[in-house]
Amino acid sequence: MKRASLFFCGSMIALLSSAQPDQTKYPEPEFSNEVYLLKKDSSKVIRLEKGASKMDTKTKMGGMAGMENVYSLDGEKSTARFTSGNNLSFIFSTGTSTEKKSSPQTDSMMRANGIDPAMMSLGSMMDPSQMIVLYKMDPDKGNRKIYLMKTGGALPFASHKNKSSEKYSLSVKKIREGYWELIVDKNLPKGEYAFTVSGMGMANMDGSVSIFAFAID
Repeated sequence: MKRASLFFCGSMIALLSSAQPDQTKYPEPEFSNEVYLLKKDSSKVIRLEKGASKMDTKTKMGGMAGMENVYSLDGEKSTARFTSGNNLSFIFSTGTSTEKKSSPQTDSMMRANGIDPAMMSLGSMMDPSQMIVLYKMDPDKGNRKIYLMKTGGALPFASHKNKSSEKYSLSVKKIREGYWELIVDKNLPKGEYAFTVSGMGMANMDGSVSIFAFAID
């Protein structure tokens, strides 16, 4: 009987332990609208290399020898380097200013004008899964490139291969208003990587995308 009771208690403890919620603490990063690496073991965030790029279209011999649409960053190696590509998580925050800060009076005025106050929060309107893409970058002649499209040419001496940079899928978990965890769905092999973020901030007003780069050694 005593042995059965001990077994029952042990089973209940194991069950309760497995049911405990994720205790990860999610700190607010120093800068908003940027992708950071999240170190879950220490609940710290690490800033990535930041850049911006407009899509560049290049043709060879009027397209007969090939064409490419690319984003690029200077340098063949990122300054943000990590030793492992296993079980990586990142965070993206629109900042504390996205929290709803209003009063009953302003809410009433907005509703009178046909505006839903809840929709005034940038964090409520955006969908990171539609804005943020993770690519593997290709080092090339002093730069790192993201090939959105690269087509081969029709001429005999031209390459006939079409290619684009590899994308990695993300699972997006909302932590709180204006704050998301981006979980890479599979382990990343060694190489150069970058998140592209479209539609956010001044960098995108000229048609460019924000780029947050890192590397796995």
